[in-house]
Amino acid sequence: MSAETPATRSQFTDKRLRFRAWRGTRPFWAGLFILLGGIPIIYFPYANLQIGHLTLAMATTAGAGSLIIGVLLIVLGISLWFQKHVRVFAGVAAILLALVSIPVANLGGFVVGFLLALFGGAMAVSWAPGEEPAAGPAKTDTAKTDRTDEGGAPGAMAAGGASEPNDLSGTSPSNGANGRHRA
Repeated sequence: MSAETPATRSQFTDKRLRFRAWRGTRPFWAGLFILLGGIPIIYFPYANLQIGHLTLAMATTAGAGSLIIGVLLIVLGISLWFQKHVRVFAGVAAILLALVSIPVANLGGFVVGFLLALFGGAMAVSWAPGEEPAAGPAKTDTAKTDRTDEGGAPGAMAAGGASEPNDLSGTSPSNGANGRHRA
């Protein structure tokens, strides 16, 4: 082992962690699936299949349409990586292009490209950016089980610091009800 080995490992780890942080802030996998869905849609209409001495040309009149659909899917996949605010548009466009590729591009690249683009488009539409970590000190008291304080959803803290239920139905266990509505 040389003296430079730990520095190389540290640089690799640093780059891997930076890529992982970058990947976590955008719909990376949705973009990858959409990009990979465009490749078979482009490839199969222009492929030549060799069976022994017999050559089957897959080129059809829909070759230009499949080329356009495939290139658009690849561009949408890359745009999801670098412009995360277009995620809904790119996802819906990828779903529509995947559906159009069924009749135009040899059953959507023999269903492989269709499924990848459809799944990636659905992932892009459903992706939501994560919340930024708070700048304040982190809460360390996890022993509380009362869901009516500021950590729980049903209630909010009162001005005096006492817990005040925010249950309008009157079925909260804190006010003596057992979960059933009163008649």
